[in-house]
Amino acid sequence: MRAHTSFDYDGALGAHIERIRAEGRYRVFTELAREAAKPPFAIRETQDGPRRITVWCSNDYLGMSRHPKVVEAACEAARAMGVGAGGTRNIAGNHAPIVALERELADLHAKPAALVFTSGYVSNQTGIATIARALEDCLILSDAGNHNSMIEGVRQSGREKVIFRHNDLDHLRTLLIEAGERRPKLIVFESLYSMDGDIAPIHAICDLAERYGAMTYIDEVHAVGLYGARGAGIAERDAALHRIDVIEGTLAKAFGCHGGYIAAQATVVDLVRSMAPGFIFTTTLPPPIVAAATASIRHLKASAAEREGQALAVARLKAGLQAAGIPMLASPSHIVPVMVGDPVLCKAASDRLIERHDLYVQPINYPTVARGSERLRVTPGPFHTPELIAVFVEALREVWDALGLPLAQREAA
Repeated sequence: MRAHTSFDYDGALGAHIERIRAEGRYRVFTELAREAAKPPFAIRETQDGPRRITVWCSNDYLGMSRHPKVVEAACEAARAMGVGAGGTRNIAGNHAPIVALERELADLHAKPAALVFTSGYVSNQTGIATIARALEDCLILSDAGNHNSMIEGVRQSGREKVIFRHNDLDHLRTLLIEAGERRPKLIVFESLYSMDGDIAPIHAICDLAERYGAMTYIDEVHAVGLYGARGAGIAERDAALHRIDVIEGTLAKAFGCHGGYIAAQATVVDLVRSMAPGFIFTTTLPPPIVAAATASIRHLKASAAEREGQALAVARLKAGLQAAGIPMLASPSHIVPVMVGDPVLCKAASDRLIERHDLYVQPINYPTVARGSERLRVTPGPFHTPELIAVFVEALREVWDALGLPLAQREAA
């Protein structure tokens, strides 16, 4: 940083970093090289040479980033069209694969239209903001557990917002009544919350939206590919696709690729396409990624094998953790939060797992989760065999003993 005579910028910024360190919130990234042919393994370079580790916290939930159909689709598109998109959609980047992908996504969610963005974060941030801005005097009702991308979308809309307590239908009803039936209202919520693994009461929220005249916007990021007969998410599983106005999802988790999207009525999609800065002013996703995502979606629409394998691994892990007394947050989904409750000990547990056991789980600390609820967020997938699960549970028990962490209290017989 260049020298300044009026103010010690480097010192001020460094002091802020030290405060983050002192609070146990300093982020350290672990460099890994995933083995595409051998999921869920990766190679970690150490002072003693390369070590093979087992990854337990990937959002590539089904391993689709490595699927032969997905990889071949990316390679074929790269050979045919190159690795770059060439510009924004308006200038030079409206390539044929992205048009085909949007048709595939619209079909997946049983909506007339879909629109692809550069990431799931951007699709939420710019999608929510653009829709709300277009509705004069719109009131946004946002679930208290919503992701930062949704919070930013609400903030950037410039519209009035109210926060309803997480999954609290009575509180939401009260706020809707206070807003009045004639005022435009947008309810924004997630189907599956990624840190606790809990699920929204979609039909009940839609009942309230219909009763009090509100639009619904649902984030299915951690559910698409994983739930429903064709992998369209919790709304499909619960037969609620037709009741949701705007469905947002990602291509970067269960589909194993990159990008985000919304699916909705053609009017909504056309509005966002025409007005959203986060869509208009950025380069399009490249053809190889788009073609890979399309191949992944098509495969998971027809194949339930990956979802069934993941569900079995999740059930086995939860049973193993319970038997070993490892504290976990009860969850009806594939998210398995192993609770620590202290930022320093959470980081220490993660470090011990990788250094002594070659097992990688990233610690989740504030501000991603509330202080005092620090955890290891475990996401078992179809490649985590019973043998790998047994090794992981045994390693967690050793870490708990070594760090003096409390075990879960057993229920009385």
